[in-house]
Amino acid sequence: QLQASGGGLVQAGGSLRLSCEASGRFVMGWFRQAPGKEREFVAAISWIGGSPIYGDSVKGRFTISRDSAKNTVYLEMNSLKPEDAAVYYCAARSSRVTVLTSSSRQYSHWGRGTLVTVSS
Repeated sequence: QLQASGGGLVQAGGSLRLSCEASGRFVMGWFRQAPGKEREFVAAISWIGGSPIYGDSVKGRFTISRDSAKNTVYLEMNSLKPEDAAVYYCAARSSRVTVLTSSSRQYSHWGRGTLVTVSS
């Protein structure tokens, strides 16, 4: 079961950190969806190592990380822009899969989203 948290209202240029608790999953991802737009890949990370991957729109500003002891994945969001405003979702691939992907269709488990609002 996945549960994302940490969303809120922040001014443009500010930062937020989202958290997602999960266990027994090798690949975790963050996606976001703004009103009227398709779901967009943000970042993904593997529990077993290797480099994470990021969507082009967040590279250099967002960082995904994990805390194995807490079974938690984080999304550190810096230099937030109004266009980053969306509902953010954490997702997990099947527990037997270790390959990172940006395709939302490859993630079988989804948590409830957390809303991020960025004021200009």
